[in-house]
Formats: sequence, C-alpha cells, structure tokens
Amino acid sequence: MDADGIRLELRQSGPVALDVALEVGAGELVALVGPSGSGKTTVLRNIAGLQSPGSGFIRHRDESWFDPDRGIDVDTQRRRIGFVFQDYALFPHLDTLSNVTIALGHLEPAERAVEARALLEKVNLGGLERRLPAQLSGGQRQRVALARALAREPNILLLDEPFSAVDRVTRGKLQQELALLRTSIRTPILLVTHDLDEAMMLADRLYVLHRGTTLQNGKPAEVFRYPRNALVARLVGHRNIFSATVLGHDPERGLTQIRWQGQKLELELNTAPPPGDEVDWVIHPAHIIMHRRDRPSFGERENPVHGHVAELLEFGETALVGLAVDGDDGRLLRFSVSRHSARRNRLEPGAAVSVSILAEGIHLMPRGG
Repeated sequence: MDADGIRLELRQSGPVALDVALEVGAGELVALVGPSGSGKTTVLRNIAGLQSPGSGFIRHRDESWFDPDRGIDVDTQRRRIGFVFQDYALFPHLDTLSNVTIALGHLEPAERAVEARALLEKVNLGGLERRLPAQLSGGQRQRVALARALAREPNILLLDEPFSAVDRVTRGKLQQELALLRTSIRTPILLVTHDLDEAMMLADRLYVLHRGTTLQNGKPAEVFRYPRNALVARLVGHRNIFSATVLGHDPERGLTQIRWQGQKLELELNTAPPPGDEVDWVIHPAHIIMHRRDRPSFGERENPVHGHVAELLEFGETALVGLAVDGDDGRLLRFSVSRHSARRNRLEPGAAVSVSILAEGIHLMPRGG
C-alpha cells in the first residue's frame, strides 16, 4: 500500500451489508460506483468514523483508525477527514470566508483568515468572501464546501455525490476544477458517484459495488472494456449483453469462434472457456459498424449480422438504433450513427440493416451474474 494512503476492510451483516476491501493511495482518486443501496455512502461514513462496521480494519499510514480486535476506534476529529456532502452542509448564518475559517482551528488565529482566503482562491471563489450561502449559486456553494474540507489538511478527502445537485454545465466545470485541483495536492480522494462518465473522467481506479460487495476494481477503462461478468457489465452501463456457445479456438489465426442466435461470430483468441461452454458476451456500440447500402466495403465481411430497425431515436446530431437481429430472441443490438448517416441510409422502423460486429470489441464473460 502507498505509505500515505488509506487501506481498509469492512464487514457487517446489517443494517447495510458490507464485504468491502479497498485502497486509496496518496494523490489518487478512487471512485465507488454501483446502484442505490450498494453501500457506497456507508463506506464513506465508516472511514470518517461516523459509524463503525461489525468487523474489519481501517488504516492510514502506520496508524490504525479502526481495529476491534485491538479495541481501536479513533474518533472522527482525530482522523482529520475532509467530507464534502451532496447537500453542501454549510452554515447558513456564516459568510463564505467564515465557513472556511471555522475548519482552520488547528492554525493560530492570525493565520486562519489568510489561509481561508488562499483556499477560496484555489477553488475560484476569490472576491466572494462576504457572501452568505443563500447568495451563492449551487456550484459556488459546492466550491465553498470543498475549500472547507481542504482546510482541515485532511488525511483523506471523501466526496459523496458532490456534483449531483447542480446543472449539467456547472457539473462539467466543477469536474474540470477537481481534476486540476488534484494536480496540486497529494490527498487521497474517494468519490461516490452514480455518474459513470464522471467516474471514467476523474478516477484513477474504480470499485464496482453491489449489495455491499466489491464485484470488480481496476482502471476505469479496463473495467468498462473487460467487465468480469454480465452483472458488472450492466452496472457500468453496457446494454449489448448477450449469451452464446463457444465453438472452438483457432490459435493459428488468433481467433475464437462463438455461436450466437444461429450464426458464428469470431473474436480475438480467448482460450479460457473450452469449446461447448455457455458464456455471456458484451460489445460496445463503438465496435458495431453499419453497412452502407449504396457502397459495400471489404470490412463488411467481418462478423456480418443482419436484421431490421426496431427502434430509432434521434438526439441532436446522433441517431440511436435498436436492431432486431434475424433469429434473435427479442433483445436488441444497440449502436449509434450520425443523424446524417441515418438519413442517407434511409433508416426507419422496419428497414433492413446489416452491421459488422468487430472481433476486437467482443468480450467473453463466464455465464451468470
């Protein structure tokens, strides 16, 4: 573990079941993702000392914060946690400067206002020191909450859905500011979010939680590209999840063949499942290429699939297509094209369409989950 990081194992049967182990290194941002009720906020509250699990441990550097076998349960104040809540939790009767200054009790009185102003500058709130929370926008209040959390010189910064209460444009700005702020601090950061794009953009690593259990962890791109099973695939936002049978492996060509809905698909060699195994598989829409009706190409020979348009939705310049594959069981193969391409190819409900499923994009998973 990183010498300045946090390491923990949390286990309990209720009221929220937990069986979680994770690490956050110095200067690292780790995201917890998963459905409501999966235990994400409970993990944060345990780290902060606001509640204690049934068993396990929490360690920062060489210090134990929680170890029931040794009778250790360090109080919240001594853990020195920076906690940014979804609802900001600012003092409504205190101005911006005072909301930050109040967290600087570890400094000499003469130093507190100077440091508070410096922190407000760091989160782009210079000049708003005397405004009350009610006089600030949602994004500005969240910046005050972040400055106050940093004022504690925290051992770890805990962010609980910090940007969910602001509009989309403001959320994007706050995400960019957090990404920039990370470059100037070595504080471990643990982020709880329902926004998968946010986790992909900000996190060095993410943990996928479900019913209090860690299903998978790793770099965001790796977890998204190679989910451990169909459940993880669904939780990280995949929609093209199907079942198939492994036909065999061809090491000379570097390919594995699977049977899906009566047709053979080829993918990059994966000898983990033996021939005859039932597997789940996933494909990202970016690896589904629609064939042009007016100009066929050589690339269309790769895993060609035929069907008809069952759904067609236009969002701005993008058209989302749900393809009912010939011989399929009713689940749609989903991909997107530009609105211009959709119109040029005369896409409409019922229209016959062929696509190629690129071999490099097919990921096999053990059946179940």
